[in-house]
Amino acid sequence: MKKTNSLTVSLLLVLMASVLVSCNSSTGSYDPNQPFTAVEVFPTPPRPAGQDHVLELRTEPLETVRVAIIGLGMRGQGAVRRLSYIEEAEIVAIADVVPSSVERALQTLERMGRPPADTYTNEDGWKDIAKRDDVDLVYICTHWDLHAPIAVYSMEHGKHVATEIPAALTIEEAWDLVNTAERTRRHMMMLENTNYDFFEMATLNMAQQGLFGEIVHTEGAYIHDLRSMLFAEEGEPGHYWNMWRLEHNAEKDGSLYPMHGLGPLAHILNLNRGDRMEYLVSLSSGQFGLTAYAKEKFGEDSDYARRNYAKGDMNTTIIKTANGKTINIQHDVTSPRPYSRIHMISGTKGFAQKWPRTGIALEPNGHNWLTAEKLDSLLKVYEHPIVTEVGEKARQVGGHGGMDFIMDYRLIYCLHHGLPLDQDVYDAASWSALIELSQVSVANQGMPVKFPDFTRGAWKKLNTVTYYKHDSE
Repeated sequence: MKKTNSLTVSLLLVLMASVLVSCNSSTGSYDPNQPFTAVEVFPTPPRPAGQDHVLELRTEPLETVRVAIIGLGMRGQGAVRRLSYIEEAEIVAIADVVPSSVERALQTLERMGRPPADTYTNEDGWKDIAKRDDVDLVYICTHWDLHAPIAVYSMEHGKHVATEIPAALTIEEAWDLVNTAERTRRHMMMLENTNYDFFEMATLNMAQQGLFGEIVHTEGAYIHDLRSMLFAEEGEPGHYWNMWRLEHNAEKDGSLYPMHGLGPLAHILNLNRGDRMEYLVSLSSGQFGLTAYAKEKFGEDSDYARRNYAKGDMNTTIIKTANGKTINIQHDVTSPRPYSRIHMISGTKGFAQKWPRTGIALEPNGHNWLTAEKLDSLLKVYEHPIVTEVGEKARQVGGHGGMDFIMDYRLIYCLHHGLPLDQDVYDAASWSALIELSQVSVANQGMPVKFPDFTRGAWKKLNTVTYYKHDSE
């Protein structure tokens, strides 16, 4: 697919907006009989010959899932430890360009009583890993820019892939993931851990059992004050290798990290399995927080303080689905606010929300929160079966309260039994697509922008999200 640069997109949208206005009337005023429509900046290409969709893909069961972990920063180190608790997983290779990070991971394996893994510290070590015959799953925890390239290369060499978020930074990368997964028939999962939060899983169970009625509107967010981390220099707590995450905030304006809020809502709404995201509108506030923080930490005359940061402090993206549902996703990593993913579900029979107050309201008394006692009882009744199965161990292992362990457990469980993964390549592509689609909308004063249909119509073949269990259990 030919890459569309931001200037071309901007000029295209301005031209199309002018054409729409001129067509509405001779004076350019709004005519309700000729409404504006969302702009298809990124058309959905036809499926290449010989490919088929991979919804609910099943592959050969793996007695032991041989894992290679690429990237051993904060997320990668955690993955080494968590996967060491799973009997059906064996870590056979680890890679990072920072030798001390590789050494830390080896020490973790030794402490967990696991055999040492082969190590790679060269920049292209991930290519060598993808070519190995004794690797089933490539588990990617590098900086964002390498997620899609490593995933595509690994699938092309016959490997299943799981990548930290985001899976893709552009629509072009998203299509590369989809087409490679369809062509190779390999699993490609984005590691969205919030789908496995205990409350999120309970609300998924509630939604699937009809407790909320017809779900009409949802809200999610990634509101997380990361200023100290973004500006953490080498040796300071929270430092990112090469300060790569700051560069994304300096160069792009949009919803740069929407998946934590969107992922659980997408499964509750059965997106890509009975419904799909159709178009979005996105707006960002001005940029204030990064500059103010940089001045305070480094001084007003520092390079950090004088730099122009593109990312507005608060981005709000509103999505409309094909079935008429709405989703509001917020992104703010530069304001002194308490952490929140919001996680709000509003339906014809009930309402649930996790932040800033955890609560549920249900008909016939929907205007009042359930009491703490009734809420606790309801959450026990609707505890997701997967949480019932492995929740206690997850709490012991940890990782954001246990949801990271459930995510890894489910990934290995499904590969071990040859089951469809809970999250697939279409989830990875469409959730990640918000990044570039929101940038286009922001750059064009909130212009409605259409989503590509990464399933190419296959979303109509299903009507619900399913987290599969092995038949013998």
